[in-house]
Amino acid sequence: MARWEPGTFERLRAAALTLYDEQGFEKTTVAQITERAGMNRRTFFHHFADKREVVFAGQDQSEEFIAAEIRNQPEGTDPLHAAVAGLAAAADQIYEQFRDGAVLLGRVIAASPELQERELVKRSTLAARIAAALRERGTAETAATVAGWTAVAIFFVARNQWNQPGNEHTLADLITTTLQEFLSATRSTPSRTP
Repeated sequence: MARWEPGTFERLRAAALTLYDEQGFEKTTVAQITERAGMNRRTFFHHFADKREVVFAGQDQSEEFIAAEIRNQPEGTDPLHAAVAGLAAAADQIYEQFRDGAVLLGRVIAASPELQERELVKRSTLAARIAAALRERGTAETAATVAGWTAVAIFFVARNQWNQPGNEHTLADLITTTLQEFLSATRSTPSRTP
């Protein structure tokens, strides 16, 4: 059985993201990534299914954390607040430690139509996972689905502010602010003209 060096995953990911930023995701090959990291293709594919997964690595674990946090919200918490609480907990416990790389990651995704498309698929998966956790809490199907998608929209609006150069707010704070702004806007009654 092969032994993998400590830090291999991080070295491969750092090499890949740097190359994606320098020359674009589409132009970067696995061979270039492994050469930059000083490793071989076999090692790369031990850690990643393909070069897109370098960008989205760890999402399954964070989704399970989010779902567990949603299931553990106090009884009586409405579906949207339960979902957002799960996302905010993940922001504090998981995402904030990667803040330094968030600006680079945001830039890499924004520059690649293929990665933007993949991110949309990942958003859909996250919304479905949130909705499932809400149903486990007893939320009806439609309400769970709408709350899941709304929470995901709130999360990504906040994340896209968080990963901007110069941002000084935590992701959890931005999630809370985005939720408050959304709820405030939905409670406002626009004036109607005849």
